[in-house]
Formats: sequence, C-alpha cells, structure tokens
Amino acid sequence: MLDYEFTSQIAAVRSTFDDIRAVVDVDALRADIARLSEEAGAPDLWDDPEAAQKVTSALSHKQADLGRVEAVERRLNDLDVLVELANEMEDADAEQEARDELAALEGVVSQLEVQTLLDGEYDERSAVVTIRSGAGGDDATDFAEMLMRMYLRWAERNKYAVKVMDISYAEGAGIKSATFEVDAPYAYGTLSVEAGTHRLARISPFGSADKRQTSFAAVEVIPVMEEAVEVDIPEGDLRVDVFRSSGPGGQSVNTTDSAVRLTHIPTGIVVSMQNEKSQIQNRAAAMRVLQTRLLLLKKEEEAAKKKELAGVITASWGDQMRSYFLYGQQLVKDLRTGYEVGNPASVFDGDLDGLISAGIRWRKRKTED
Repeated sequence: MLDYEFTSQIAAVRSTFDDIRAVVDVDALRADIARLSEEAGAPDLWDDPEAAQKVTSALSHKQADLGRVEAVERRLNDLDVLVELANEMEDADAEQEARDELAALEGVVSQLEVQTLLDGEYDERSAVVTIRSGAGGDDATDFAEMLMRMYLRWAERNKYAVKVMDISYAEGAGIKSATFEVDAPYAYGTLSVEAGTHRLARISPFGSADKRQTSFAAVEVIPVMEEAVEVDIPEGDLRVDVFRSSGPGGQSVNTTDSAVRLTHIPTGIVVSMQNEKSQIQNRAAAMRVLQTRLLLLKKEEEAAKKKELAGVITASWGDQMRSYFLYGQQLVKDLRTGYEVGNPASVFDGDLDGLISAGIRWRKRKTED
C-alpha cells in the first residue's frame, strides 16, 4: 500500500505545478492562441510571407507551451487514479507503476519550473549558437564538432527546429566554427547558460599513443532579433567578402559565389553565412546576426557588464566553465554549479537537461544575491 510519505510527495509536486500554472497564465495563453489562430486563418495571410511566418511561428510556440502544461495536468490526474486503484486492489504492479510515474513527473515538473525562471529581456526568443574551436589543434576542431552534434541532438530530443547557417571545416578533423539557429520558445534563455569556454581532456586520437590532450572550444549564444533597427552600420565600417560554399575537405557544394562573410571593422566581429542559395539571402541573414551582436555589445557597454549576454570567450586555460573528461574517471563537470554527470557519452548524445537546469538555477541565484 502506498504510504503517507508517497501521497505527500504527490502533493508537493502538484503544489509546484500549480505555481507554474499561475506563472504561465494558462487563460492568457489560450486567449493568445485563439487570437493567433484567427490571424493564421486569414485568407490573405501569406500575401506578406514574413508576417505570416511570425504569426504561424508564434502560434506554434504558444501551442507547444500550452500542450506541455496540459500534458502534466493530465498525468497528475491519472496518477491520482492509479494511486487509488493500487490502494483499493492492493496491486503491487500498480503501486510500482505509480512510483515510477511520480519519479518521471518530478523530473518533468522540475524542467517546467526552470522555464519560469527565464524572465530576462530576450529569454523567450529563439537562439543563434556559434561554436569555435580554440587551443588544441586537431583535438580542438574535433571537440568543436562534438559540441555541435551534442547541441543538435539535444534540440532533436526536445523536438526543436534547427537550421544550420554556416560551417567552416578544418583541414584535418572536425570544424573551425559553426553557426546554427534553434527555433523554440525560450531557446535563448535556456541555451544562454551554455555560453563560455568548454574544455575536453582525453587520450588524443590524433597524437602519439596514450598521450593525454587538453583542448578547448568556445560557445556563444545570442537571441534571434526580428529587427535590430537600433544599430546603424555605416558602409565604411563593413567589409563584405563573397565565396563559394564548401563541405568537408574543401569540396565545393555550390557552383556560385553565394556565401557571404561580413566583417565589422571597428569591432573585428566576423559573421559568415552559406545556408541560403542566394548571395542576397545570405547577406541579409548575416546582417541580422551582426546587428544583433552589435546591439548586445552596445547594451553591455552601457550597463558595464562584459560577458552578460555574448561575452568575451577566449577558449583557453583559465576561462573554462565546463570540463569533459574522457579518460580515467569519465566525467562531465560544470565548474560554476558543481553539477556532475558520470556518463559523458550520454551528454555528448544530447542529454543536457540536468546541466542546463543547474546552470539556469545558478544564474538566478547570482542575480538575486
């Protein structure tokens, strides 16, 4: 029979969920969905494709938010029925099923609770993630590619849409850099705690046998800005280079000079785009990212808070925020939160929720101190 302690645990989970439901404001969410559904059903919606995309994207995001809350509510109600059944029938299988479901719900509710902590200016936006290899030669470029796969697998696990915008392949293994967009509610607020220098320690597959190698990669996360009208970039401050898109090993995958590289001369910020087929589209996409980075830099300078959003990431010793050990102890450790995972393979396969949740809670505590 399920005891008082178990029912108290259920009550605690339901109490936390009720708080989450109040913060999310389900009634307002339903009203927004109704309004956006009406807009999406307008016969002239796609006369303006850009505006239509904003409406359909917003509708999809809000429906997903509501769906997550309603799914937890249904599961909590079903759990009450399961507990009642287990107690009435003295069914050991039903009792174990109830315990398993409570454990699963505790994890799901914890994740929802973390989302309520995302109340920053840009937290609810989608995110653009850039990964750059740092010190460490072939191991570093290989590590950068491992990180890219890790984040793409994380997005896939969560059913988030991803668009790879640019990849620069290394001459040896891995990538020099990659930029991709994660289109999901609160993607920026969630992934922004991943920004910083990541360190990998392992037995190098590229050097002499049994030699331990330490390598670094930098992760930058910025919000997707629909418009960055506050940033005016004089033509004289901008250098534009066009080139052919390429794949691994330098093999051309495009027969025209459609890829675009923008360099902001005063700051040295460089943005490359090669995902789109036309040079005009790639330039427009690169300009949006550049404007966003300059806007964030401007806000950082005004607030005197270096590193608050994108930050300055050196990808070398003394700046790392997380270490991945692939020899001996086999461990992933976040140096800010102290959170550890003893299975690096699962982390590199996209199991990041624990690390991310710990990072978001840590950041919230820092802002409240």
